[in-house]
Amino acid sequence: MFSKIIRRTHMYLALFLVPWVLMYALSTMAMSHRPLFKDWYHSEQPAWEHERDIPYPAVFSENTEREMVVEQILSDLNLEGNWVVANPRGRIDDQITVTRNNAVSPQRIIYNVQGKTLKIERLEFRTNAFLERMHRRRGYNQNVLIDDIWAITVDLFILATVGLMDVVGTQSYPKMGHGLFSIGNGHLCLFSNYNLIGKTSP
Repeated sequence: MFSKIIRRTHMYLALFLVPWVLMYALSTMAMSHRPLFKDWYHSEQPAWEHERDIPYPAVFSENTEREMVVEQILSDLNLEGNWVVANPRGRIDDQITVTRNNAVSPQRIIYNVQGKTLKIERLEFRTNAFLERMHRRRGYNQNVLIDDIWAITVDLFILATVGLMDVVGTQSYPKMGHGLFSIGNGHLCLFSNYNLIGKTSP
């Protein structure tokens, strides 16, 4: 009885996580064939494309830390989520450049302190770059709830790897299996572009 429960748990969990198997397989292929993509796109790295310039008249004191400025800017732009900035604990200088991480299309916001403007750029979409970002995406300690959920899902993927053998060896899947497979696909699509739910965790 216990063995049957373990096998069923592995099987259903594996069905739910099949999209992750495909994603890691495709991303590994993309990393293994970088020269091919370089020839296809005629360059090694995707380019930053100018999106828009907007005035930003906010006033910050000289003692304000850069990370507080970044959080305020992203909040004002409705772009809360995972971001990276150089020297986050440092003080404000003439310019602050922050990268808003996103698997599909990362954005770069350049804050000109003296000119009080924001320059917003978007990284050119490339299939191989997207797959590599998904492959390398980190979870824990990112201060974003959605990334913690991603990390938990990857942990489940590792635990369910053995269960994939049950799935391969099964010729007919129960209705619950089909349902979990569909939900797993939707779950992965959710993480491919999480701007809509990329709010910072408390």
